[in-house]
Amino acid sequence: MKVLPNKTKIKQEILAYILLTVGSVLFAVGDVMFVNPYMMAPGGTYGLSNVLNTVWPWKISLYAICMDVPLLIIGTWILGPKFGVKTIVSTILIFAATFVLESWWGYDPVIHDGAISNVEGHSMVPIPQNGGWFLPDYFLNTVVAGIIYGVAIGLIFRSGATSGGSDIISMILHKYTKISLGTLVMIVDGIITLSTLIAFGDFRLPIYSVIIIFIEGKVINLVIDGMKSYRTMFIITDDPEPIRQYIINDLKRGGTCITGSGLYQGSERKMLYVTLDRSDMLKLRSVLHLIDPKAFVNIMESAEILGTGFRALPTE
Repeated sequence: MKVLPNKTKIKQEILAYILLTVGSVLFAVGDVMFVNPYMMAPGGTYGLSNVLNTVWPWKISLYAICMDVPLLIIGTWILGPKFGVKTIVSTILIFAATFVLESWWGYDPVIHDGAISNVEGHSMVPIPQNGGWFLPDYFLNTVVAGIIYGVAIGLIFRSGATSGGSDIISMILHKYTKISLGTLVMIVDGIITLSTLIAFGDFRLPIYSVIIIFIEGKVINLVIDGMKSYRTMFIITDDPEPIRQYIINDLKRGGTCITGSGLYQGSERKMLYVTLDRSDMLKLRSVLHLIDPKAFVNIMESAEILGTGFRALPTE
C-alpha cells in the first residue's frame, strides 16, 4: 500500500481544519443572521435552539451546546467512538462562532423589506430579544439561508467531520428500531421543524424551513461532488464493436466490456459499462439507435466517481 509523505498528510490536515473552521463560522452566520430572526428551525439542535431562544430568551449557542455535549457522550456510549476528533472540534467551533456572533450582532435580520423599528406595523415580525419589529422577505431570506447552510455543512463534511447533533438521535433509534437512517433523520428533523408551528402558530414557518433543508441538501452535493454530473450507462448489445469505437474515438473515453448471458434464451451477450458526463451521455444516447437499434440501455446517475479520468481516490 502506498504511504503518503508526512508533508502531504500535514498539508491535507491543515486544509481539512481550514475547511472545518470556515464551514463552522458560515453555519453560525446562517443561523444567527438569517434563520433565527425569521423564527425558522430547519432541523438539528440549532434549529430547536432557535425555537427555544425565541420562546425563552437565552443564547442559541448555550441551548445548543447543552444538547450537543450530552448527545455526543450518549452517542459514544451507545454507538462507540465513531464520531472522531473533527466532529468534536466542529461542535466546539460552531458553538464558539455562534456565541461570538449573537453577542456581537444580536438577532437582527440581514434581509428585510422594511427598516427595523420599535413600532409594530402590518405583517411585521417581532424581534423578541430587542423589542423591535421588521417587515420580512421570507422567500429571499430562505434561499440565502439554504445556500449558506449548504456551503457550511458541505465544507464541514469535506473536512472529514460529521454533523453530530440531532443526527445522533437518529443513529441511536436506527440501532434499536432497524428503521432506515434516512427515514429517521427526516422524522427527527421534521419534528424539530414542526415545533415552529406549535410555538408560533404560523404555518409558513415549517414550510420555509423545509425549503431551507431542500436547498441546503442540493448545495451540500455541489460542494462535495462539484458541478459536474456523471451518468453510468450499461449497454447490452449483440454488436459491441461499433459502440466501442464511438466511445473511444469520438468521445475519447474508456469503459469495460462484460460478457454475460440472457435470462430468457441463455444466449451470450456483451455489455458495455461506461461512465460519462451529462453531455457525452446525451451524445452516445442519441447515436445508439443508429448503431444498434436493438440495444438495451440502462442509464443511472452516479453519486461519486473515483479513479483515473475522474476524481482521485481518497488517500486515507
